[in-house]
Amino acid sequence: MHPDNRRFITFLIKHCLAGTVGGIVLACLLLWQDVGGLGTMIFASPDRELFLILLFFGMFVTFGSIGMAVGIMQLGDNRD
Repeated sequence: MHPDNRRFITFLIKHCLAGTVGGIVLACLLLWQDVGGLGTMIFASPDRELFLILLFFGMFVTFGSIGMAVGIMQLGDNRD
């Protein structure tokens, strides 16, 4: 792999991880604060593992993508 490609992939992975951490923190806070009774409903359900996987995967995809998008948008100059 070309060194420039490796640098860009590393750049994207770092930003994706930063966004993912934000998403996981938000999901934990939503469950901990029981916003809208979400935590109560999930933990009272017999399928709580499935619902937790869906919640955290959704946060991973959404916030990881946002993290990468913000990183890419910050690459340009002001004159662009």
